[in-house]
Amino acid sequence: MQFADPRTDFAFKKIFGNEQAKDVLISFLNAVLGLDQAHAIVDVVILNPYQAPKTKFMQKSYVDVKCVDARGVSYIVEMQVAYVAGFEKRVIYNASKTYSHQMLVGEAYPKLNQVISINILDFILFDDFKHHLSCHQIKEQITGNCYLDEIRYYFIELPKFAKTEEELETVIEKWVYFIKHTGHLDHVPMKLDAPAFRKAFELANRANMTPMELENYEGSIMAMLDERGRIDGAFEKGEEKGIEKGREEGKQNKAWEIARSMRRDGADAVLIAKWTGLPVEEIAKLE
Repeated sequence: MQFADPRTDFAFKKIFGNEQAKDVLISFLNAVLGLDQAHAIVDVVILNPYQAPKTKFMQKSYVDVKCVDARGVSYIVEMQVAYVAGFEKRVIYNASKTYSHQMLVGEAYPKLNQVISINILDFILFDDFKHHLSCHQIKEQITGNCYLDEIRYYFIELPKFAKTEEELETVIEKWVYFIKHTGHLDHVPMKLDAPAFRKAFELANRANMTPMELENYEGSIMAMLDERGRIDGAFEKGEEKGIEKGREEGKQNKAWEIARSMRRDGADAVLIAKWTGLPVEEIAKLE
């Protein structure tokens, strides 16, 4: 078997934004939030459900999954394959926009419901801790209590997750493993042999896709690789410039060390300039 990579926009939306397989998304949400059976989400309305594409794949066609549960809580689930400038601000903006857009003209503030932003990252965003799942919310500074819980942010950093199939224990670990590794699997792992996961693998199975879906999936793969290549290329160029700048600064520092040493030995500024290439007027100021 060959499975589509859930990290691509196309496959992610097909698996987690499928109105015909809402139990997949519900299982994932409950796992991320750590909800037990008594408090679990039992149903959601997907606000931007996946539809089989009718036109050729276009980058940015499938970005995230949005849904609302029976309590009115809104969820934004996004897959991000590479860091882009301003990413954190975009996450905050999208969650805030979703929160404020709940209120229609003339309605009261108490009708606003909680918004939960879940961001799956194929890169490391937070360098100062090792856990792959983190929750961010506003807390009072002295007590550490949370009084403003209207918007909550979850981040899953895939590179930090290193567990093998045999080491998987919790449902959230199994979902993170699914997202990170499914594109490279040729079978359904035994540890993931449960209804929601079987449904997810069925949706990801490339043998079940129409020719148009396969074409769009291939386009999604290319878009992901292009995005990574663009960012990696920019980083490499910046790194090369930084190395070259460092070399030049090193040469300059060495030249000034030589100039100071020659000046202390009584050498003439013109002679020092000849040997170091530094400006005579600047050398003359050295003591």
